[in-house]
Amino acid sequence: MHRRSFLTKATVGAAVGGATFSAPVFAQDSPTVTWRLASSFPRSADAIYSGGEAVAKYVSEATGGKFTIRVFPAGEIVPALQVLDSVQNGTIECGHTASYYYYGKDPVLSFDAAVPFGLNTRQMNAWMRHGDGLKLLREVFKKYNIVNFPCGYTGTQMGGWFRKEIKSVDDLKGLKFRVSAFAGAVLSRLGVVPQQIAGGDIYPSLEKGTIDAAEWIGPYDDEKLGFHKVAKHYYYPGWWEGTLQVSLYVNQDAYNKLPKHYQAVLEQACAAATNDMIAKYDAENPAALRRLVSQGAQLRAFPKSVMDACYNEATKLYAEMSAKSPEFKRVYDSMVAFRGDVLPWFRVAEGNFDGYMSTIRS
Repeated sequence: MHRRSFLTKATVGAAVGGATFSAPVFAQDSPTVTWRLASSFPRSADAIYSGGEAVAKYVSEATGGKFTIRVFPAGEIVPALQVLDSVQNGTIECGHTASYYYYGKDPVLSFDAAVPFGLNTRQMNAWMRHGDGLKLLREVFKKYNIVNFPCGYTGTQMGGWFRKEIKSVDDLKGLKFRVSAFAGAVLSRLGVVPQQIAGGDIYPSLEKGTIDAAEWIGPYDDEKLGFHKVAKHYYYPGWWEGTLQVSLYVNQDAYNKLPKHYQAVLEQACAAATNDMIAKYDAENPAALRRLVSQGAQLRAFPKSVMDACYNEATKLYAEMSAKSPEFKRVYDSMVAFRGDVLPWFRVAEGNFDGYMSTIRS
């Protein structure tokens, strides 16, 4: 992908009255601001980690270097799963993370990332920007002194690597599966034993048989960790992540201190980083999947009976959680209503076009 400089997009470098501006006009009398950004992702997961780096790059370019953000990978200044707490209390000004990591703190936060049988990338983007998604979630994040910005999508994720085939719901019973917390809450109702394991520990756990299966992200990221060497059955789709929305968390107090034009630059930088990330995944995943298959990975679709059972249990869990939390119900109902409105359109146009195109050979 050939990206033009964010600076040239956001500023004017033309001669006006005989003067040529090579930097934003506002930069000359704007304050110097330096922030730190803690990522929940390691540098090795370059596609998802790059979202934070892209924001920093664009912000610096658009302000002529007056607003700079230093990016730190997971664990360097803040543990990967403590980004929310660190932004909330002002230890750092911002963080790049996935909100479903904090399911245990508040399940409603997961709607800012991915939920079982939720939305795909296009639908999530539409709900957030032109539905009530961002408005509702901003209200949730106020409790944590955070302003949240969509800042990246992975696309629909894969269902994971399994040491044995899944032919029926019975095959899920007793299965030790490394999976995200919300998906684990659904799967545990069908007998799965969810496991919470850090990315770097998944491969040895699969290899030793400590776990029976594991999901990560998709072909581009999974290939790097070598899961196909120890668990050959590669299942799809990851119904718990129709997409993953990654977010930039900004400390509310730090955000309020920014000049309005810096706030606008930050918002647009997140939007640009979001486009970059999904483009990276869409460009890299196809070749990575072909390589994995050539090395012995066996693609398997989850049987419809398994998908139906998971969907039914997810629906029951949503009902139970909605009964306990009016806030959860408000966000869930908004997402479901939006999904119901857009799915027929996607089925008519996008679905049929994609379905036909997948049958032809170039």
